[in-house]
Amino acid sequence: MNPDDVLELFDACAGVTFSTAIIHRTESEWQEILTPAVYRVARKAGTEPPFSGIYTKCDKEGVYACACCGTHLFFSQDKFDSGTGWPSFSRPVSPDNIEVHQDSSYGMMRTEVLCRRCKAHLGHVFDDGPLPDRTRYCMNSLSLSLVVCGTEIPDTNMAKSVHE
Repeated sequence: MNPDDVLELFDACAGVTFSTAIIHRTESEWQEILTPAVYRVARKAGTEPPFSGIYTKCDKEGVYACACCGTHLFFSQDKFDSGTGWPSFSRPVSPDNIEVHQDSSYGMMRTEVLCRRCKAHLGHVFDDGPLPDRTRYCMNSLSLSLVVCGTEIPDTNMAKSVHE
């Protein structure tokens, strides 16, 4: 394995950092693994309609993970109702588990949030969230899967079962 393909991620359930490989898949492999809706949002940087996602009003406890690879992204206790129609979080489980990039699509300047392991599009981060940091990670439900700590983490096929 190429050392450049190894990264450190945070396991939010175990509370430890671990080494793992970056996931490289072809577009056809992603299409085979994911539902069409998850593929459109997570792999093609789409957006689900506001108030349509299964996690918008969800108040279950757990860790929100990447729907494409299972990387832990957000704790449920950091979720809040922003009134925007998308699940919103005040911070990620670890800055090591996400990447941010400038996004100038649709004539707007925004900061896109990606899963660090598989580069799935998750949503955008804004500076209008709650105190103390004022950050609002505005995510697409289709890019997420809720994991209950202490249960087996679903494999990469989870997206088909969660969002069908």
